[in-house]
Amino acid sequence: MKKPPIIWLTTLLFSITFISALLLVPWRGVTHGFDGIEWLAFVIFTYASGLSITAGYHRLWSHKSYKAHPVIRFLYALGGALALQNSALHWCSDHRVHHRHVDNNEKDPYSAQKGFWYSHIGWMLREYHASSYSNYNNVRDLQKDAIVMWQHKYYLTLVIVMNIGLPAFLGWLNGDILSMLLIAGLLRLVVVHHSTFFINSLAHMWGEQPYTDKNSARDNAFIALLTYGEGYHNFHHVFENDYRNGTKWWHYDPTKWLIKLMSLMHLTSDLRKVSQQRIENVRLKMQLSRVKHQVVNLPNCNALIKKIEMEHKVMKSKLLEYYEAKKNLLEAKHKKGAVQKLQQQVQLLRKQFIAQQRHWAEFTATFAIKVAG
Repeated sequence: MKKPPIIWLTTLLFSITFISALLLVPWRGVTHGFDGIEWLAFVIFTYASGLSITAGYHRLWSHKSYKAHPVIRFLYALGGALALQNSALHWCSDHRVHHRHVDNNEKDPYSAQKGFWYSHIGWMLREYHASSYSNYNNVRDLQKDAIVMWQHKYYLTLVIVMNIGLPAFLGWLNGDILSMLLIAGLLRLVVVHHSTFFINSLAHMWGEQPYTDKNSARDNAFIALLTYGEGYHNFHHVFENDYRNGTKWWHYDPTKWLIKLMSLMHLTSDLRKVSQQRIENVRLKMQLSRVKHQVVNLPNCNALIKKIEMEHKVMKSKLLEYYEAKKNLLEAKHKKGAVQKLQQQVQLLRKQFIAQQRHWAEFTATFAIKVAG
Protein backbone atom coordinates (compact mmCIF):
# COMPACT_ATOMS: atom_id res chain seq x y z
CA MET A 1 0.00 0.00 0.00
CA LYS A 2 1.39 3.40 -1.00
CA LYS A 3 2.50 5.54 1.93
CA PRO A 4 1.08 9.07 2.35
CA PRO A 5 3.24 12.03 1.28
CA ILE A 6 6.05 13.15 3.59
CA ILE A 7 5.47 16.33 5.59
CA TRP A 8 8.80 17.90 4.72
CA LEU A 9 8.69 20.82 7.16
CA THR A 10 8.16 18.52 10.15
CA THR A 11 10.66 15.94 8.89
CA LEU A 12 13.35 18.55 8.34
CA LEU A 13 12.63 20.18 11.70
CA PHE A 14 13.09 16.93 13.64
CA SER A 15 16.09 15.84 11.55
CA ILE A 16 17.97 19.15 11.66
CA THR A 17 17.39 19.79 15.36
CA PHE A 18 18.44 16.23 16.33
CA ILE A 19 21.56 16.13 14.16
CA SER A 20 22.55 19.69 15.10
CA ALA A 21 22.21 18.93 18.80
CA LEU A 22 24.23 15.75 18.34
CA LEU A 23 27.07 17.62 16.60
CA LEU A 24 27.07 21.27 17.66
CA VAL A 25 26.48 20.92 21.42
CA PRO A 26 29.49 18.59 22.01
CA TRP A 27 31.62 20.78 19.68
CA ARG A 28 30.73 23.90 21.65
CA GLY A 29 31.26 22.08 24.92
CA VAL A 30 34.76 20.93 23.95
CA THR A 31 35.93 24.16 22.28
CA HIS A 32 34.28 26.69 24.59
CA GLY A 33 32.34 25.06 27.40
CA PHE A 34 29.02 25.94 29.04
CA ASP A 35 28.76 27.87 32.29
CA GLY A 36 26.42 27.33 35.24
CA ILE A 37 23.91 29.95 34.10
CA GLU A 38 23.51 28.20 30.74
CA TRP A 39 22.98 24.80 32.38
CA LEU A 40 20.49 26.35 34.81
CA ALA A 41 18.59 27.84 31.87
CA PHE A 42 18.61 24.39 30.23
CA VAL A 43 17.02 22.78 33.32
CA ILE A 44 14.44 25.55 33.81
CA PHE A 45 13.45 25.63 30.13
CA THR A 46 13.26 21.81 30.03
CA TYR A 47 10.81 21.62 32.92
CA ALA A 48 8.89 24.74 31.84
CA SER A 49 8.23 23.34 28.37
CA GLY A 50 7.74 19.72 29.46
CA LEU A 51 5.34 20.55 32.28
CA SER A 52 3.41 22.92 30.01
CA ILE A 53 2.65 19.86 27.89
CA THR A 54 1.85 17.44 30.74
CA ALA A 55 0.11 19.81 33.17
CA GLY A 56 -1.31 22.18 30.55
CA TYR A 57 -1.96 20.51 27.22
CA HIS A 58 -2.62 17.10 28.75
CA ARG A 59 -4.19 17.18 32.20
CA LEU A 60 -5.80 20.64 32.05
CA TRP A 61 -7.00 21.12 28.49
CA SER A 62 -7.29 17.57 27.13
CA HIS A 63 -8.84 15.93 30.21
CA LYS A 64 -10.26 18.82 32.27
CA SER A 65 -8.82 17.26 35.43
CA TYR A 66 -8.66 20.65 37.17
CA LYS A 67 -9.20 24.36 36.61
CA ALA A 68 -6.42 26.94 36.35
CA HIS A 69 -6.12 30.69 36.80
CA PRO A 70 -5.81 32.66 33.52
CA VAL A 71 -2.20 33.56 34.42
CA ILE A 72 -1.32 29.85 34.63
CA ARG A 73 -3.13 29.10 31.37
CA PHE A 74 -1.20 31.94 29.72
CA LEU A 75 2.11 30.52 30.98
CA TYR A 76 1.09 27.06 29.72
CA ALA A 77 0.41 28.60 26.30
CA LEU A 78 3.89 30.14 26.22
CA GLY A 79 5.49 26.93 27.51
CA GLY A 80 3.60 24.90 24.91
CA ALA A 81 5.07 27.10 22.17
CA LEU A 82 8.49 26.61 23.78
CA ALA A 83 7.96 22.83 23.61
CA LEU A 84 7.16 23.10 19.88
CA GLN A 85 4.52 20.33 19.77
CA ASN A 86 1.80 22.22 17.89
CA SER A 87 -0.87 24.47 19.37
CA ALA A 88 -2.87 23.37 22.41
CA LEU A 89 -6.03 23.19 20.28
CA HIS A 90 -4.47 20.82 17.74
CA TRP A 91 -2.59 18.76 20.34
CA CYS A 92 -5.68 18.22 22.49
CA SER A 93 -7.79 17.29 19.49
CA ASP A 94 -5.30 14.55 18.56
CA HIS A 95 -5.06 13.36 22.14
CA ARG A 96 -8.81 13.05 22.64
CA VAL A 97 -9.01 10.97 19.46
CA HIS A 98 -6.20 8.79 20.84
CA HIS A 99 -8.12 8.10 24.06
CA ARG A 100 -11.36 7.40 22.24
CA HIS A 101 -9.77 5.01 19.72
CA VAL A 102 -6.63 3.80 21.52
CA ASP A 103 -4.80 1.04 19.60
CA ASN A 104 -7.12 1.35 16.59
CA ASN A 105 -4.64 1.53 13.71
CA GLU A 106 -7.11 3.37 11.50
CA LYS A 107 -8.30 5.99 14.00
CA ASP A 108 -5.69 6.34 16.77
CA PRO A 109 -3.29 9.08 15.52
CA TYR A 110 -0.29 7.43 17.19
CA SER A 111 -1.34 3.83 17.67
CA ALA A 112 1.34 1.80 19.45
CA GLN A 113 0.11 -1.27 17.56
CA LYS A 114 1.96 0.11 14.54
CA GLY A 115 5.31 -0.09 16.32
CA PHE A 116 7.72 2.06 18.31
CA TRP A 117 8.91 4.26 15.44
CA TYR A 118 5.41 5.12 14.27
CA SER A 119 3.99 5.91 17.72
CA HIS A 120 7.11 7.80 18.81
CA ILE A 121 7.66 10.09 15.83
CA GLY A 122 6.70 8.45 12.53
CA TRP A 123 3.03 9.44 12.73
CA MET A 124 4.07 13.10 12.44
CA LEU A 125 6.33 12.68 9.41
CA ARG A 126 3.70 11.73 6.82
CA GLU A 127 0.14 12.86 6.08
CA TYR A 128 -1.44 9.85 7.75
CA HIS A 129 -4.33 11.93 9.10
CA ALA A 130 -4.46 14.84 6.67
CA SER A 131 -8.26 14.71 6.46
CA SER A 132 -8.61 15.56 10.16
CA TYR A 133 -5.94 18.28 10.43
CA SER A 134 -8.44 21.13 10.70
CA ASN A 135 -11.33 19.22 12.27
CA TYR A 136 -11.65 20.55 15.81
CA ASN A 137 -15.19 19.39 16.55
CA ASN A 138 -13.99 17.38 19.56
CA VAL A 139 -12.44 20.46 21.22
CA ARG A 140 -15.32 22.91 20.97
CA ASP A 141 -14.96 23.59 24.69
CA LEU A 142 -11.38 24.77 24.11
CA GLN A 143 -12.52 27.06 21.31
CA LYS A 144 -14.28 29.07 24.03
CA ASP A 145 -10.97 29.57 25.85
CA ALA A 146 -9.53 32.92 24.69
CA ILE A 147 -5.98 31.95 25.69
CA VAL A 148 -6.08 28.68 23.75
CA MET A 149 -7.38 30.45 20.66
CA TRP A 150 -4.85 33.28 21.00
CA GLN A 151 -2.02 30.76 21.11
CA HIS A 152 -3.48 28.85 18.15
CA LYS A 153 -3.73 32.03 16.07
CA TYR A 154 -0.20 33.28 16.82
CA TYR A 155 1.47 29.90 17.30
CA LEU A 156 4.29 30.30 14.75
CA THR A 157 5.19 33.74 16.07
CA LEU A 158 5.23 32.43 19.63
CA VAL A 159 7.43 29.48 18.59
CA ILE A 160 10.06 31.83 17.14
CA VAL A 161 9.93 34.20 20.12
CA MET A 162 10.14 31.43 22.72
CA ASN A 163 12.68 29.13 21.02
CA ILE A 164 15.00 31.70 19.43
CA GLY A 165 14.22 35.15 20.83
CA LEU A 166 14.10 34.22 24.53
CA PRO A 167 17.31 32.08 24.62
CA ALA A 168 19.13 34.70 22.50
CA PHE A 169 18.06 37.47 24.89
CA LEU A 170 19.22 35.46 27.93
CA GLY A 171 22.46 34.68 26.12
CA TRP A 172 22.99 38.39 25.45
CA LEU A 173 22.45 39.15 29.14
CA ASN A 174 24.91 36.38 30.04
CA GLY A 175 27.48 37.45 27.44
CA ASP A 176 27.26 34.39 25.14
CA ILE A 177 24.32 34.19 22.74
CA LEU A 178 25.51 31.11 20.79
CA SER A 179 26.06 28.89 23.85
CA MET A 180 22.65 29.78 25.28
CA LEU A 181 20.95 29.10 21.95
CA LEU A 182 22.64 25.71 21.73
CA ILE A 183 22.04 24.51 25.30
CA ALA A 184 18.76 26.17 26.37
CA GLY A 185 17.35 26.33 22.86
CA LEU A 186 18.50 23.43 20.70
CA LEU A 187 19.52 20.67 23.15
CA ARG A 188 16.58 21.42 25.44
CA LEU A 189 14.14 21.21 22.52
CA VAL A 190 15.41 17.78 21.42
CA VAL A 191 15.37 16.41 24.99
CA VAL A 192 11.80 17.60 25.62
CA HIS A 193 10.60 16.32 22.25
CA HIS A 194 11.77 12.77 22.79
CA SER A 195 10.92 12.70 26.51
CA THR A 196 7.29 13.57 25.84
CA PHE A 197 7.15 11.37 22.73
CA PHE A 198 7.93 8.40 25.02
CA ILE A 199 4.39 8.83 26.42
CA ASN A 200 2.98 7.73 23.06
CA SER A 201 5.54 4.99 22.42
CA LEU A 202 7.32 3.37 25.40
CA ALA A 203 4.44 4.02 27.80
CA HIS A 204 2.31 1.76 25.57
CA MET A 205 4.94 -0.96 25.23
CA TRP A 206 6.99 -1.43 28.40
CA GLY A 207 5.66 -1.97 31.91
CA GLU A 208 2.81 -3.47 33.90
CA GLN A 209 -0.95 -3.43 33.48
CA PRO A 210 -2.42 -3.43 37.00
CA TYR A 211 -5.74 -1.82 36.02
CA THR A 212 -6.63 -3.04 32.53
CA ASP A 213 -5.34 -5.13 29.66
CA LYS A 214 -8.01 -3.86 27.26
CA ASN A 215 -5.48 -1.44 25.76
CA SER A 216 -1.70 -1.23 25.41
CA ALA A 217 -1.04 1.43 28.09
CA ARG A 218 1.53 0.46 30.74
CA ASP A 219 2.64 1.62 34.19
CA ASN A 220 6.41 2.07 34.38
CA ALA A 221 8.22 4.03 37.12
CA PHE A 222 11.33 4.50 34.96
CA ILE A 223 9.33 6.00 32.10
CA ALA A 224 7.72 8.32 34.68
CA LEU A 225 11.22 9.72 35.33
CA LEU A 226 11.57 10.55 31.62
CA THR A 227 8.06 11.95 31.11
CA TYR A 228 7.37 14.27 34.08
CA GLY A 229 5.23 11.62 35.79
CA GLU A 230 3.27 10.39 32.78
CA GLY A 231 4.76 6.90 32.99
CA TYR A 232 1.86 5.59 35.11
CA HIS A 233 -0.03 5.30 31.87
CA ASN A 234 -2.14 2.22 32.53
CA PHE A 235 -3.73 4.08 35.44
CA HIS A 236 -4.25 7.15 33.26
CA HIS A 237 -6.09 5.27 30.50
CA VAL A 238 -8.58 3.93 33.06
CA PHE A 239 -8.91 7.11 35.14
CA GLU A 240 -8.14 9.77 32.54
CA ASN A 241 -9.82 12.64 34.42
CA ASP A 242 -7.75 12.22 37.58
CA TYR A 243 -5.24 15.07 37.94
CA ARG A 244 -2.68 12.50 39.12
CA ASN A 245 -0.91 9.76 37.20
CA GLY A 246 1.13 8.50 40.13
CA THR A 247 -1.33 7.99 43.00
CA LYS A 248 1.13 7.10 45.78
CA TRP A 249 3.17 9.80 47.53
CA TRP A 250 6.39 8.12 46.43
CA HIS A 251 5.40 7.96 42.75
CA TYR A 252 7.53 10.37 40.74
CA ASP A 253 4.93 12.70 39.28
CA PRO A 254 6.17 16.33 39.20
CA THR A 255 3.12 17.27 37.14
CA LYS A 256 0.86 16.19 40.03
CA TRP A 257 3.05 18.02 42.54
CA LEU A 258 2.96 21.21 40.48
CA ILE A 259 -0.84 21.15 40.17
CA LYS A 260 -1.25 20.45 43.89
CA LEU A 261 1.25 23.16 44.88
CA MET A 262 -0.56 25.71 42.73
CA SER A 263 -3.87 24.74 44.37
CA LEU A 264 -2.39 25.71 47.75
CA MET A 265 -1.59 29.09 46.18
CA HIS A 266 -5.18 29.33 44.82
CA LEU A 267 -3.92 29.23 41.22
CA THR A 268 -5.60 25.90 40.46
CA SER A 269 -8.89 24.50 41.75
CA ASP A 270 -11.43 21.66 41.44
CA LEU A 271 -8.72 19.01 41.28
CA ARG A 272 -10.46 15.81 40.16
CA LYS A 273 -9.40 12.70 42.04
CA VAL A 274 -10.72 9.14 41.79
CA SER A 275 -11.58 7.55 45.14
CA GLN A 276 -9.09 5.02 46.46
CA GLN A 277 -11.94 2.52 46.85
CA ARG A 278 -12.71 2.69 43.14
CA ILE A 279 -9.01 2.31 42.29
CA GLU A 280 -8.73 -0.77 44.53
CA ASN A 281 -11.90 -2.25 43.01
CA VAL A 282 -10.55 -1.91 39.48
CA ARG A 283 -7.17 -3.33 40.50
CA LEU A 284 -8.87 -6.27 42.25
CA LYS A 285 -11.05 -6.98 39.21
CA MET A 286 -7.93 -7.06 37.03
CA GLN A 287 -6.19 -9.44 39.45
CA LEU A 288 -9.21 -11.75 39.38
CA SER A 289 -9.24 -11.77 35.60
CA ARG A 290 -5.52 -12.49 35.43
CA VAL A 291 -5.49 -15.38 37.92
CA LYS A 292 -8.53 -17.00 36.28
CA HIS A 293 -6.72 -16.81 32.96
CA GLN A 294 -3.65 -18.46 34.54
CA VAL A 295 -5.58 -21.57 35.63
CA VAL A 296 -7.90 -21.95 32.66
CA ASN A 297 -5.79 -24.75 31.13
CA LEU A 298 -5.24 -26.71 34.33
CA PRO A 299 -7.11 -30.07 34.65
CA ASN A 300 -9.25 -28.98 37.62
CA CYS A 301 -9.80 -25.44 36.38
CA ASN A 302 -13.52 -25.28 37.18
CA ALA A 303 -12.96 -26.11 40.85
CA LEU A 304 -10.02 -23.72 41.03
CA ILE A 305 -11.99 -20.88 39.44
CA LYS A 306 -14.80 -21.42 41.95
CA LYS A 307 -12.29 -21.25 44.81
CA ILE A 308 -10.68 -18.14 43.32
CA GLU A 309 -14.05 -16.42 43.02
CA MET A 310 -14.86 -17.23 46.65
CA GLU A 311 -11.54 -15.74 47.81
CA HIS A 312 -12.16 -12.72 45.60
CA LYS A 313 -15.59 -12.25 47.19
CA VAL A 314 -14.04 -12.24 50.69
CA MET A 315 -11.33 -9.83 49.56
CA LYS A 316 -13.90 -7.48 48.05
CA SER A 317 -16.07 -7.56 51.17
CA LYS A 318 -13.07 -6.60 53.35
CA LEU A 319 -12.30 -3.78 50.96
CA LEU A 320 -15.89 -2.53 51.11
CA GLU A 321 -16.05 -2.74 54.91
CA TYR A 322 -12.79 -0.82 55.32
CA TYR A 323 -13.68 2.04 52.99
CA GLU A 324 -17.22 2.27 54.32
CA ALA A 325 -15.78 2.68 57.82
CA LYS A 326 -13.39 5.37 56.57
CA LYS A 327 -16.33 7.19 55.02
CA ASN A 328 -18.31 7.00 58.28
CA LEU A 329 -15.32 8.31 60.21
CA LEU A 330 -14.96 11.26 57.89
CA GLU A 331 -18.64 12.11 58.21
CA ALA A 332 -18.44 11.79 61.99
CA LYS A 333 -15.53 14.24 62.12
CA HIS A 334 -17.57 16.78 60.20
CA LYS A 335 -20.58 16.21 62.47
CA LYS A 336 -18.47 15.93 65.65
CA GLY A 337 -19.83 12.44 66.29
CA ALA A 338 -18.35 9.39 68.01
CA VAL A 339 -14.96 9.84 66.39
CA GLN A 340 -12.82 7.76 68.74
CA LYS A 341 -14.95 4.63 68.39
CA LEU A 342 -15.00 4.96 64.61
CA GLN A 343 -11.23 5.53 64.52
CA GLN A 344 -10.72 2.24 66.34
CA GLN A 345 -13.09 0.52 63.93
CA VAL A 346 -11.23 1.91 60.91
CA GLN A 347 -7.87 0.81 62.34
CA LEU A 348 -9.20 -2.70 62.97
CA LEU A 349 -10.76 -2.97 59.51
CA ARG A 350 -7.60 -1.59 57.93
CA LYS A 351 -5.56 -4.36 59.58
CA GLN A 352 -8.08 -6.94 58.39
CA PHE A 353 -8.06 -5.47 54.91
CA ILE A 354 -4.24 -5.50 54.72
CA ALA A 355 -4.13 -9.06 56.06
CA GLN A 356 -6.66 -10.11 53.45
CA GLN A 357 -4.64 -8.34 50.75
CA ARG A 358 -1.57 -10.36 51.74
CA HIS A 359 -3.59 -13.56 51.80
CA TRP A 360 -5.04 -12.75 48.37
CA ALA A 361 -1.58 -11.99 46.95
CA GLU A 362 -0.17 -15.28 48.32
CA PHE A 363 -3.25 -17.15 47.14
CA THR A 364 -3.08 -15.81 43.55
CA ALA A 365 0.71 -16.27 43.44
CA THR A 366 0.31 -20.03 43.95
CA PHE A 367 -1.53 -20.28 40.63
CA ALA A 368 1.23 -18.43 38.80
CA ILE A 369 3.68 -20.98 40.24
CA LYS A 370 1.45 -23.89 39.21
CA VAL A 371 1.19 -22.57 35.66
CA ALA A 372 4.94 -21.95 35.46
CA GLY A 373 5.59 -25.45 36.77
